[in-house]
Amino acid sequence: MPVISSNLISFLQQYHVFDEKEKELISEYFMESSHKEGDYLFYCGHVPDELFFISSGILRILVQNEKGNNVTHFFLKENQFCTILNNFKNGTVATESIQAACNTRVFRISKKQLEVLYLKIPAIESIIAQTIQQTLLDKILIRNSYLGHDSTTKYRKFIEQQSDIASRVSLSDIAAYLEITPQSLSRIRRNIK
Repeated sequence: MPVISSNLISFLQQYHVFDEKEKELISEYFMESSHKEGDYLFYCGHVPDELFFISSGILRILVQNEKGNNVTHFFLKENQFCTILNNFKNGTVATESIQAACNTRVFRISKKQLEVLYLKIPAIESIIAQTIQQTLLDKILIRNSYLGHDSTTKYRKFIEQQSDIASRVSLSDIAAYLEITPQSLSRIRRNIK
């Protein structure tokens, strides 16, 4: 088994014990790729046909608003699966993109390959579904915690709830996520230090 995929295997093994043959299959089906900050793994306007497992780094799901500015919907970090889920499942065109928010390494698998892997190792399907569902619930809870708050409170909550992400992504990405201007964010950061 390649050393490189050991963190993917370790993550999956928290939910199910895989034998050596299954571990080899998983390593065979998931391909590793590295991305620099700002690289796009998926562009809006297409049908997403890959699922990513974040080995290191942070990905962001973003959309362009009516003014043409990128708005970050969510950040995803190590040991999380990432895709534009609804469009991936239904084979429809996505309005969101996936971008590396810092240098990131992922394991990627096409939808077609994933379906083959599900047939060969049925336990994987429920693990991936379960972890994606938990990630979605977590993202919604975090996102909802910002509703109705002023910019300073939103930033404080972000630092509190997602400090590991705050220290690794650009201030412009944080501003886009909190839906405040970079200038406002700079002012807020100066005032709360």
